[in-house]
Amino acid sequence: MPIPKPTIPGARLRLSCGRIGIGGLLLLGLASAAPAQSLTELHGLAQAYDARVQAARASAEAARHRFDQASALRRPTAALSASINRSATDAPGRDATIYNTRPSAQLSATQPLINPASTVQIEQAQRNVGLAQTQLEEAEQDLILRLSDAYFAVLAAQDTLNTARQNEAAIAEQLASAQRNFEVGTATITDTREAQSRRDLAIAQRLAAENTLRTAQIALDQLVGRDGVSPRPLQQPTRLPALTPGEVEQWAARSESAPSVRRARLALEVAELDTRLARSGEQPTLDLVGSYGKSRNTGTSAGTFGVGTTTTASVGLQFNWPVFTGGRVGARVRETVSLTERARQDLDNTRRTLAQTTRQAYFTVLSGEAQVRALEAAEASSRLALEATQVGYRVGVRVNLDVLNAQTQLYTTQTNLARARYDLLLGQLRLRQAAGTLAAADLGEIAKVLQP
Repeated sequence: MPIPKPTIPGARLRLSCGRIGIGGLLLLGLASAAPAQSLTELHGLAQAYDARVQAARASAEAARHRFDQASALRRPTAALSASINRSATDAPGRDATIYNTRPSAQLSATQPLINPASTVQIEQAQRNVGLAQTQLEEAEQDLILRLSDAYFAVLAAQDTLNTARQNEAAIAEQLASAQRNFEVGTATITDTREAQSRRDLAIAQRLAAENTLRTAQIALDQLVGRDGVSPRPLQQPTRLPALTPGEVEQWAARSESAPSVRRARLALEVAELDTRLARSGEQPTLDLVGSYGKSRNTGTSAGTFGVGTTTTASVGLQFNWPVFTGGRVGARVRETVSLTERARQDLDNTRRTLAQTTRQAYFTVLSGEAQVRALEAAEASSRLALEATQVGYRVGVRVNLDVLNAQTQLYTTQTNLARARYDLLLGQLRLRQAAGTLAAADLGEIAKVLQP
């Protein structure tokens, strides 16, 4: 059997470009025209644009204002009141009418001295500030994961599309070789039809990859509020960051400081304060009160006119003790005790669940690292197998289907390897989120494996 002539590299390039399609060229042109943005740069844009983070930040600001309102319960209050009255009196047996005008003004002030309810309300407002802050931290960590997921989804879609294009071009070359061999009588029509079938499948895979890239690009653009965002790809060769610390229990111990655990702990403290607030309904209060006022009396009677000014001032203590509340306070206390027990159980459940999630995330990262190493070895083996199969096809010891299968195996392995690398990076971020240590600085570590 004669050995087929090798194809010219330029011819392969022309054939590949002819099979890419208009949609793929448009996507490639948009990606190359826009400057690539780093993960940290896009995170800054997303923080200023994301509605969830902005809502959590507004809630935290509102909680601080509520704390200021509660703090005012310890401070003195003052009120100014003024009035003016005019009266007319007809005295029996008299011909004259008596007219009186009385303007008055009074300034009163109160300084709380003992008020258990106000003290508890201030402490609750302080805990609520912490609750809002933990919710903001959770929203920011969630944004980091959503952004990273969308960022790597675009990169994975680009890798899949590039692999699909290479696969389509290689199959098209193999189809051309099979057609030439059939024309010269060194191969059967079966080889041509097998190659044509694989080429049609490769075109469908490439079209699906183009659509996946469009969808991922839209999601990333929506997340950062910009159009045409271009992520930076991984460096080649790729060296993924190592996982530190390397012990699962060290990661599980870190989860005790996670925002969700701190939020559950603060919720328990607020529930305990609710019980104290309910008990304060039967406790006495003591206020320092004072007032200062003036009133001016003017009157006319039978052509005479009189004026008088009265000044009043007082200072004292005001004591109030609810002796009997009809059982309302006792019922409220029992209710808050039950709610406190529920909050305590919620805290225990959150701690156990998060510790379990952290351990699962840790072993997922370890599995991902092993999978990346295995796929890297599989890629090298698949590449060597393809080269050997192509040589065997040229010398007549392998058939066209063997080459097609080897090509498919290589490109499938490359796609899986790219996805495994991105999943590993996301897994490390999810592990840090479960352990409560995820921060914007972690994106800087991830960005080191991307092209500058």
